[in-house]
Amino acid sequence: MTHHRILALVSMLACAPLYADAKSDVEAATQQWIGAFNRKNAKDIVALYAQDAVLFGTSSGALRDTPELLWDYFKGIADLGNATIATGEHRVQVFGNVAVNTGFYTRSSVQNAKTVQNPARFTFVYQLREGKWMIVTHHSSALP
Repeated sequence: MTHHRILALVSMLACAPLYADAKSDVEAATQQWIGAFNRKNAKDIVALYAQDAVLFGTSSGALRDTPELLWDYFKGIADLGNATIATGEHRVQVFGNVAVNTGFYTRSSVQNAKTVQNPARFTFVYQLREGKWMIVTHHSSALP
């Protein structure tokens, strides 16, 4: 094995744990969002977004690209009552200091003593900023 191949192999092996840690950290960031939603805590949700984040939410046709517009979208979350979200199949991809989590989720609520489930899909784009994975782009929509 040549010297260059050995260096490339050592470099690749050294980065593997960082990549695995980044995937776990992005997964944890997504679960923080889910947890804040399920607690109906708008303040905690909005804190997960970068100041320059962009949101296309499920229940709004507006492109929200300021902290004020994000707050406006989430401020009424307590009105959703017993609605909760659980993630389904999804994929985390890491590209250096940018990561994408794309997949499915189900919003469930009890209405008239029956559980109603609304399947949807999501894409969170994260950027590592000052050691924290922040949401920079979020798109969510009902499953067709």
